[in-house]
Parts: sequence; structure tokens; C-alpha cells
Amino acid sequence: MQKRSAVGLLLFATNVATRFRRTLTPVTLRSIVLAIATFLVTTALPPDAALAQDDELLTDYEKSGYKATPRYEETIDYCKRLAGASRWLRYTTFGTSPQGRDLPLIIVDKHENFTPKRVRGKGKIVLLIQAGIHSGEIDGKDAGFMLLRDIAVSRKYPGFLDHVAILFIPIFSVDGHERFGPYNRINQNGPEEMGWRVTAQNLNLNRDYLKVDSPEMRAWLELWNEWRPDFFVDCHVTDGSDYQYVVTYGLEVYGGLTTALSNWTKDVYIKDVGKNMAVSGFDFFPYVGLIERPDPRGGMRSWVASPRFSTGYTAIHNRPGLLIETHMLKDYKTRVTGTYELLRHTVDLLNREHAGLKKAIEQAERYTASSEFRRKPFGVKYEPDPEGVDIDFKGIKFTAGKSDLTNGTWFKFSGEPETFRIKWLNKQRPTVLVDLPEAYIVPVEWQAVIERLELHGVEVRRLKRPVTLTVDSYRFKNPKWKQQPFEGRHELTVDVEPMQEERTYPAGSAVIDMNQPLSQVAVHVLEPGAPDSYVHWGFFDTIFERKEYAESYVMEKMAREMLANDAALRSEFEAKKDGDPEFAADPRAILDWFYRRTPYWDDRINVYPVGKIFERDRVNALR
Repeated sequence: MQKRSAVGLLLFATNVATRFRRTLTPVTLRSIVLAIATFLVTTALPPDAALAQDDELLTDYEKSGYKATPRYEETIDYCKRLAGASRWLRYTTFGTSPQGRDLPLIIVDKHENFTPKRVRGKGKIVLLIQAGIHSGEIDGKDAGFMLLRDIAVSRKYPGFLDHVAILFIPIFSVDGHERFGPYNRINQNGPEEMGWRVTAQNLNLNRDYLKVDSPEMRAWLELWNEWRPDFFVDCHVTDGSDYQYVVTYGLEVYGGLTTALSNWTKDVYIKDVGKNMAVSGFDFFPYVGLIERPDPRGGMRSWVASPRFSTGYTAIHNRPGLLIETHMLKDYKTRVTGTYELLRHTVDLLNREHAGLKKAIEQAERYTASSEFRRKPFGVKYEPDPEGVDIDFKGIKFTAGKSDLTNGTWFKFSGEPETFRIKWLNKQRPTVLVDLPEAYIVPVEWQAVIERLELHGVEVRRLKRPVTLTVDSYRFKNPKWKQQPFEGRHELTVDVEPMQEERTYPAGSAVIDMNQPLSQVAVHVLEPGAPDSYVHWGFFDTIFERKEYAESYVMEKMAREMLANDAALRSEFEAKKDGDPEFAADPRAILDWFYRRTPYWDDRINVYPVGKIFERDRVNALR
């Protein structure tokens, strides 16, 4: 029944009560009104649906003619109104930004189970949908609101929640969202105004998942570890070239997931959702990484996302993560519609295939906790295999001429579709392999590292007393820091040399046993060759600092004594001078060369303090 008919019935009830208030008893009047109310609830409209048809639950995006997105306060207001319109929805927050704004969260469950324990008790899987990590790329917020309304209020897709509970973050970077304006995304076609890419502290949250420098990410990790979502979606908008695809996607099927989860993602998720997206009128195409951007003729590549990124991070937690990248040059309505359809088909698929996903996750977690996982070298860094495959790419016609302004190449896209036959580098091969220990051990003094491991959900055991044992570790050479900061840090590249030595670890030092599902998280944090290791991000920078120096008048005398007493050292010194004229002409370098060969030299400089233990019985003895 239409809203108009429902209102008519209510007016009829009011007229009856008014006309017969003197001839009917109060009990009879109440019975009439109750009967009509019951009819409205059970027949005229499904539960909560009346509100869905009211303008009050139209989103600000819809009210604007599909051109605008609401500000933070309007967004929070809509969250509360939406949650108030359905028993299936609950609005809450999960943290506070540096500028004091709440981080919003909507929990969706048709049985009103709004805690992880109650949801898991019903055997459901948890889907986390995140929008606004880059708040200028805000399509997911408006698409998510409409989908939640259609599921939980209008009950358009009531069966979607039979086996799925949803967590929806409409804005993650809330402070960045309120750096609001029309000029925040130069390459993007709408909305009329939008937020900024980074936080108030100028941090890009989608580079912060593993290093965790922002309070927003700390709050997100607490939410993640509390709920342990089974599937993750991160909503973005592209930069890059012009092409026909409205929606592109990223999924870690090139080496970032275990075999069980990678197979489920390729054989179940991608096949099913790709088919349904086509029915909805959208090509389901991989996220475009052009080798010679913005020219598609140079080919495109896929990659294994490192855990600084959301999808790379969820992968090392044994969870599939979907990256949605709508195309920046498409109008806002088209992009939001594409996001809505992909979210809708994702919820539908997860509800139907919940058992298979749970099984794949369980297999992945058993494997990454097993000794089998630790038996072979583990890839922490990848590069594209040059073999690739040839594909048809739905691009846009363009010309590439010389610019009379810059003397560079000026690409002009015509807007006309053109299909290019290009090479897609769709396979990856590891470039850095590491041997996995039975356990890592981190000295107690490196609290920032230990605390973050725990924040990531890694199980950490503290030593109750000091222990002395032989460990494998690394000595570093040729450390080089980038001159310019990146995400508030100066990234480090360094050569790594394996070493083994006896060390004493104080009480309180952290033992990270690798027989746990989150072993991959520990590897990416603690292995120096991993692209987002804490060595790379500068957590261990002080080990490269020299703290003691020798005076020249001391070393002049000591160097002569060393040469007189050690013929091999004299030969080495002469060879060094002959082969390195710059060294031979530098008095300070010469004296430093001798200082480094005295017992006074700091033997801890450039030595990694984290140890690796490869024997299971020695790990067990640390309990």
C-alpha cells in the first residue's frame, strides 16, 4: 500500500473517533484505532518502511540532485536518524580524532545483535565497509547510507542479513573531511565540495596501517581486533588515466593471501560479483596501474600491496580486502551508483557464500600458525613478472603531442571510447625472501615496537627473568635515509648481513611465538627486508648512531702501537691507502679506521637488537 493510503486510513480513524466520541464507549473507540494500527503494521507497510518513504530518510546526496555530499555534522545527524528508523541498526563511535571529532560507526544486524560475541554466537560473518579514509574520495559514504537504508529500513533486501552483520564507517578521516571545499580534488568530477586527502596531522591513513602513528588508526585497530571482520571493503576514487570503466577493484590474489583465501577470492568472489556487476551495467575490471601513466599503450600491472595499505594489511590478517576505485572523471552520481552496486553484490555474495568464506579463513589461520608455514622461505616483497598476458582495455581515444609550455608530453583525451590491446603484468614474483623462525625476541627497551605488535593483535609473551641464548639476527651496512619526510618519517634503506651471536635479553623482553595465526604481521613488522618493516620506518634509527669518539692525540699513539704489533694489520692498512687515495689524504678517516679496530669501538652499532630463534625446544623453554 502506498504512503498516501496509509495516511488516509489514519485520517479515517481520526474522523471516526471525532464523529462517534459521544455515542461510542472509550473502549470501543480504542478498539477501532487499535485495529487500524494493526492493519497498518501487518498489511499496509512492512516494519520501518513508512519511515523509508519519508523525505526525512532521503540522503543529503539524493536531495542535492546527486551532486553533493554532506558535511560531518549532517553526516552524523543522518547516522542517528537512520539508526532510529530501524531496529536492525545501531549508531555508535569507535574513537576520537586529533581535533576532537567522534569516529562514526553503524552496526547492522537483523537480529539486533550489536556486539561481536552475540554476532559470532549466531554463526554470522562480519563485513566491514569503510568510506572516507581519503575524505575527498567520498563516494562510499553516500552509497553506503543508501544501501543500509534499503536493507534495514525499506527491507528491500531483507535476506542479505541472514548470515552477515555489517559494520559501516561512513567517514574514517573525519578531520580531513572537514577541510571541506570545491578545490580539494583537481582530477575529480564531483561532488560539488568534498574533504581533503589526509588528516589534520597531515598523515595519510592509508599508509599508516602497520606503523600506526595516528590516533585514528589506533582506534581502527582496536575496532578491528574487537570484531575480527571476515571481509573488508575500502571505498576510494582513482587518479590516473582516462578510460571507460566506472568501477575498478583491487584484491590480494597475486601473492598477498594464503592459497585457500586466494582461491576463494578468485573462484567464488570475483566470478560471482563480476557476473552480477555486468548485469547491473558495470564492467568489473581490476584496478588500473598503468606502467607509463597516463598512456595505456605501455601496459598495466598488478601488485602485492604492502601492509601500509588497507588491503595489504587485512591480507596479513588472513582476511580478503576489497579496494573499490571508482573513476575520477565520471560524474558523481555514476560513481556512487557503481559503488552502491558493488557493495550490494558483495553483501549478497557473502550472505550466500558465508560458509565457504569461513572455511577458507579457518584454513588460512591454521596454515599461518603451523610449522609447515615456517618451513619454506616467505616472500615479503614482490615485483611483477615480465611475462604477463595480453588483454583488451576499454580506454579513451587520445593524442600525445609535445607541449609548447613544458616541452613535455601533453595527453589530450577526446572522450570517445577506444579499445586497446595491451600487456597486463598479472603475476608477481618475490624479490625478498626470509627464513621464518620459531619465534622472534624483542628486548624490553624497544617498547614502541612491542606495544604496536600487541595493538595489531599479535600474541606477545614477556620474559619473567633474564635469559642468555644464541640467536640469529642481522648486522646492517650502508644505511641511507630519504632526505624528504614521508608520512612524518624518513624512510630507510639498508643492506642486511645475517649474523649469529649470544645475547642476554632482560626480563620483560617480548617473545613472539610464530605458532599463531597473525605470524605474518610479526614478519612484516620485524623483518628488516619487508617494505613496511619497523627498520624501514625508523623505529630502530638510534642503533645507527655513533655515540663515542676518539681524540686524535690518543689515536696517533695507539695506531702506531697497533701497526708495530700486528703485521697483518699493517699490510691491510697499506693496501687501503694504495687503493683509496681519498682515504689516504684524510687524516680523520685514517685515525677512525684504526679506532674501529680497537676494543673501544662500539660493537653494538648497526646491529639489529631483535633476535630469531629457530629451534622449537628453545622457544618452549622460554615459557
